[in-house]
Amino acid sequence: MTEQTQQLKLFDMFDVSNIEIKDPALKQYINLEPKLLMKSQGRNVGKFGKTKVGLLERIANRIATPGHVGKKHRIITSWASGKYNRNMQIVIETMKLIEKKTGDNPIQVLVRAIENASPRDEITVIEHGGARYPQAVDTSPTRRVDLAIRWMVQGAYQRSFGKKKKMVEALADEIMKAASQNMESYAMSKKNESEKQADSAR
Repeated sequence: MTEQTQQLKLFDMFDVSNIEIKDPALKQYINLEPKLLMKSQGRNVGKFGKTKVGLLERIANRIATPGHVGKKHRIITSWASGKYNRNMQIVIETMKLIEKKTGDNPIQVLVRAIENASPRDEITVIEHGGARYPQAVDTSPTRRVDLAIRWMVQGAYQRSFGKKKKMVEALADEIMKAASQNMESYAMSKKNESEKQADSAR
């Protein structure tokens, strides 16, 4: 690795050279490749295409549709219009706020939050003899990262929708709580609920 590559940072702001991913299952699925512009423009189509999309870009893409919960688009906001600049600005400001509040590398805090908030197992429904039963299944690493990001954005959105708290503050709080395994975090409570359901369906 050249010296120039080592010095490259995400958006030339966030150092990712010493980020530690403790969960071995998620190492290949959290993309922290340093780039000045996190924008794949939909080029990563194909098997495991999501693993080629940078972590911050995946969060920005999720912010584009924060009101989707289940199959219903429950709530919608004018700023969540799918515009890359606006969504990525929220992510960057969130990272800066986390760095200011914790004094740690915000990317490391985010990775820790995803590791803590991603469920290891969940339930699916199987049909046997005309009856439907819940069945516990292991969650794939790609889906674990997806769910953690989705729950953190949804939790932040619900805490900022129609309230004085801004999305940047709500998302920073959600990520910091998930990183410290605080059960006030929406993502942590959803993970706990998912794993409890899976335990009861074994």
